[in-house]
Amino acid sequence: MRILHLADRVSDRGGADVHLLGVIAEQAREHDVHCVAGRVEVDPGVPAAVDPVLEARGRVAAFDDLRAAVRRVSPDVLHVHNVMAPAILQWAAAEGAVVTVQDHRAFCPGQGKWTLAGARCDREMSPAVCADCFTEAAYRDAIVGLTAERRDALLAVRAVIVLSRYMKRELQQVGLAPERVHVVPPFVWGLSGSRRSGETIAVVGRVVRAKGVDDAVEAWRRAQLDQPLVFVGTGTERARVEALGFRVTGWLDRGAVTEALARSSVVLMAPRWQEPFGIAGLEALTMGVPVAAWRSGGIEEWHPAPVEYGDVDALAASLRTLVGTSARSPEGFDPPTLMARLHSVYAP
Repeated sequence: MRILHLADRVSDRGGADVHLLGVIAEQAREHDVHCVAGRVEVDPGVPAAVDPVLEARGRVAAFDDLRAAVRRVSPDVLHVHNVMAPAILQWAAAEGAVVTVQDHRAFCPGQGKWTLAGARCDREMSPAVCADCFTEAAYRDAIVGLTAERRDALLAVRAVIVLSRYMKRELQQVGLAPERVHVVPPFVWGLSGSRRSGETIAVVGRVVRAKGVDDAVEAWRRAQLDQPLVFVGTGTERARVEALGFRVTGWLDRGAVTEALARSSVVLMAPRWQEPFGIAGLEALTMGVPVAAWRSGGIEEWHPAPVEYGDVDALAASLRTLVGTSARSPEGFDPPTLMARLHSVYAP
């Protein structure tokens, strides 16, 4: 089978990016795999080309080079990842592509189903519903309109792949037929080894408000633990977090992420936005590191007992309880099982 992946970028700097690398690596064992991306930052191990139009988030008028690249490869399967330009999604739908939706940009024009007032959002997008999440009406209307265009393009795609049942529910809410939305979770890729010590409490991923930076700090403080809190990643809140006295590692390659997890006693997750899946938590469990987390989006897909969303005291209590314990990897997230599910979606 010849498979062509179209992606906004090929990188190892986030869960969506690492997931794509893992899928490509597994498929390349048995299939003829190619990739075209807006940016190629790491070698995917298969023939890869660059077309910057794939990074476009808004409206694009012409993408002839992309069409030509697809004709040259002549794939049996065209698989689109994190491409957000509505015109490209519409064209991909007409080409019979399958599309993996990894985040909220097809059903939420704001912060990821998390309002400016700090509340979890469970309502369908519209200018009226989304009004309080924007300070400028013109900008709100433009972003709501763009998000609706993406949603409308997905309505015509023969198969949409999401990472969690949460994501499927959100897409159903905006009109996608449930039988055309397939849940295929990610698997852990590029990490090896197991926990060796319990030196730190780790927050892994983007250091941004949506990931609950302040809640993680407060839960750690209330837990009154000896282990320092370390942020493994970087983001817009890095300088502020460092000014509070916490260590922020910056982006790490997969080997260094393995080392950071191996030194962790517990991984702490307090996302305010609704997590599409939360792969950092699954990675931790796979290495035997327990995870203290609250309910947010797809976290329940893999976490055995998250506490209630927004309950910092409960999160602190969970953190205290988990220190000194070991975790087991949940069943059903191994590459063979999940790749078989993915390839069943490919079938016409």
